[in-house]
Amino acid sequence: MSNSVGQRAFQNARLQKRQKADVLPLLGQALQLHKQGLLAQAQAAYRQVLQLAPDQFIALHMLGSLESDTKNYQQAEILLSRAVAVDPRSADAHMSRGVALNGLRRHGEACESYRRALALRPNFAVALSNLGNASVTLDLQEALACFDKALAIDGNLAEAHNGRGWVLCRLRNYDEAIASLNRALAIKPAYASALANRALALQELLRIDEAMADCNRAIAVEPNDMNGWLGRASVWLQVQHMAEALHDSEKAIAVDPDAVQAHLVRGICLAALGRVDEALASYDRALEIEPDFPSAISNKIFTLDFAADASVEQHQRARQVWWERIGAKFASEAARPHDNSRDPDRPLVLGYVSSDFNAHSAAFIFKPVLQYRDRAQFEIVCYSCSSKVDAATDEFQKIADRWRDASQWSDDRLAAEIRADGVDILIDLSGHTKGNRLGVFARKPAPIQAHGWGHGTGTGLPTIDYLFSDPVAIPAAVRHLFAETVVDLPCFVTLEPLPIELARASTPAISNGFVTFGVFNRISKISDQAAQAWSRILERVPGSRLLIKDVALDDQLVRDNLLARLATCGVPAERVDLLGTTLRVDHLASFNRVDIALDPFPQNGGVSTLEALQMGVPVVAKLGNSLPSRAAGSILTALGLPDWVTDSEEAYVDIAVSRATEIDDLDKLRRELPGQVRAAPACNPLAYAQAADEAYRAMWKRYCSSDA
Repeated sequence: MSNSVGQRAFQNARLQKRQKADVLPLLGQALQLHKQGLLAQAQAAYRQVLQLAPDQFIALHMLGSLESDTKNYQQAEILLSRAVAVDPRSADAHMSRGVALNGLRRHGEACESYRRALALRPNFAVALSNLGNASVTLDLQEALACFDKALAIDGNLAEAHNGRGWVLCRLRNYDEAIASLNRALAIKPAYASALANRALALQELLRIDEAMADCNRAIAVEPNDMNGWLGRASVWLQVQHMAEALHDSEKAIAVDPDAVQAHLVRGICLAALGRVDEALASYDRALEIEPDFPSAISNKIFTLDFAADASVEQHQRARQVWWERIGAKFASEAARPHDNSRDPDRPLVLGYVSSDFNAHSAAFIFKPVLQYRDRAQFEIVCYSCSSKVDAATDEFQKIADRWRDASQWSDDRLAAEIRADGVDILIDLSGHTKGNRLGVFARKPAPIQAHGWGHGTGTGLPTIDYLFSDPVAIPAAVRHLFAETVVDLPCFVTLEPLPIELARASTPAISNGFVTFGVFNRISKISDQAAQAWSRILERVPGSRLLIKDVALDDQLVRDNLLARLATCGVPAERVDLLGTTLRVDHLASFNRVDIALDPFPQNGGVSTLEALQMGVPVVAKLGNSLPSRAAGSILTALGLPDWVTDSEEAYVDIAVSRATEIDDLDKLRRELPGQVRAAPACNPLAYAQAADEAYRAMWKRYCSSDA
């Protein structure tokens, strides 16, 4: 028996020697094909090698790397895991395996592979750069340190300059990001990823033409890289070109189906076009890929405002998801006591955080609160988080006691500056809208935090103590669902007084001979249910017309899409007039063309409702269940017009039709309404600001007594 065993061993050794002799030429051929760029042929040759010698290290490593290059990360990880098992001392193999793991979004494991490579070769600049890439989703500061270490070893590593620029964008340090990306492109001019990243930074700095040029170049250089398409989609979105933005986001998804940012941009485009269910599906797809993607969660929260069947419970549950996946982590890391003096009667420092201290509709709402405060009792610090600066920004700078340009501050730095400024009550003016800094509020840099006005629907953050609202907007029966304690004001919103010199016309139906109904809301608020109600109104009021005005209507796709939707809902295109962007004074003057405004539902108007009433145009509103669907009802009730509000679709139609037949009454109301609005505390800037001041003082006294 021993002789047969020995014979088999001898035969195996001869077979292995023969296989090795066969493998080496084939491996050499595969390497030559690889060097020549004949990648498909090289892959086939490496596979032949592995059939003969399954543990051939070079073939495993090279084939695994090629699989990574073609984004076949699952197969790459299998091959490269076998490679490091064969030769655990190969820094290159550990590094290549990290690339595959990172492609699979197994970022923690990727970091571990890169660290093993660095343990074997400490000055491995490429591994350090890749460790930075894998760390971006885990710890931005650690990622930045990795890129800096890589560049200290090899200052010409374009990939590290690019990665560093991307991290600096994430940290909002756009000027320095552009400097890093410029260095990457000086080394590697046709670097699509660096061009796309620079476009992002330029876009944030509102250098739109330069951003578009970089995106176009990235696409020309590498049409199969999704970054150029995604970058250009974002630029199109910012300039309200929805057709182009939607097209480019879908191109990015076609190139990389797992591109989370592309699914986000697609969702935003669809929401803007009123395709709410599709938009929500896009956000959900992004969250399947990356469950803790903050922008996808916030945009889903914002878009749920437009969903007809979304309840208060669903709205608040969506906000709770943001807290569980995003905010809670920051809260646990940053929690520490505040040393603000607990004197209940001393002057207080109020900090306002917003990206809308400029010509933005939200600014019209919260400006009176800041402008008409009791200056002896309240000092205000404005933390401006946007690069957009205009005449309205200048006005806010004059209103503020201290002005902080936080547009390029990270959340950590902004939180630290708020503490250093001694802010007693910090107010969020954005909610889950674009440009929000909820990550700062999760860190609780001030002893009391509140939210209101800019979005005003609740944040879901337990670190925000109070939410400004009113009894109609948030009824007592649902207040227990909110993370914040609700504080009532005369109305959940107000509006700065309109220009005195603005001329107001008499009811246009008198001169026109027909009634004009107006909708001056975002197109995304126009639901099919609302459009069907408007169809019934037009049908019952002979000769009447519908005037719709929104900045998005400058886009032909939006116009065509809206008219098609309206036609499907029974609104004839020939009875609809569309208006796009105008100067604000001309926007307000357009109300002189309207007899009755029709508020959309389920999401109501806010600023548009107040503007119509200030211009003397009454508004018909339907009251829903959630806060966004109760906004107009809240405003009309606060201004003494509850008979223009109903909770029934049929009654909504009846109110509009019956009022349209009372032209003399409409004309009388039109003359009286501006004065009635100005007299009400909801739109009297002094009275409203005083109510807010009293609320702040009550919050502070409660905080001081709680310590006792």
